Amino acid sequence: MRTVSFRKIGGQEPWHIIDAQGVVLGKVAVRVASILRGKHRPDFTPNRDTGDHVVVINADKAVLTGNKLKQKVYYHHSGFIGGLKRTTAARIHKEKPADLMTRAIMGMLPKTKLGKVMARKLRVYAGKTHPHHAQQPSPLALPL
Repeated sequence: MRTVSFRKIGGQEPWHIIDAQGVVLGKVAVRVASILRGKHRPDFTPNRDTGDHVVVINADKAVLTGNKLKQKVYYHHSGFIGGLKRTTAARIHKEKPADLMTRAIMGMLPKTKLGKVMARKLRVYAGKTHPHHAQQPSPLALPL
């Protein structure tokens, strides 16, 4: 059996909007990463960008289960000796609420040039308002 590889044909990718209010952060991130990669489409090709644009609203109201808000630690290294930085999820949620959602989604995308192209199609907003009304995003329901 031959492997079929699709190529991208001109046209605009659809836009989707996801409301993360009251939904577990990981469940939203899995769904969004899947849409960004294009795995929901019948013409999915792993080495091509076949994904859609995604707008996530109410990212600050996504739920972290258990004690993750206090215990989960994110690390970042500056590149210099002794430059390891630690930040808890609670502090990130307080300072940049949409950043938790962005980090979760980015961690599920490929760590390649293709992953960076897919990441450009992601827009995350802490509140309910967003400036992408002209693209007419279709709402997506999330499984609870």
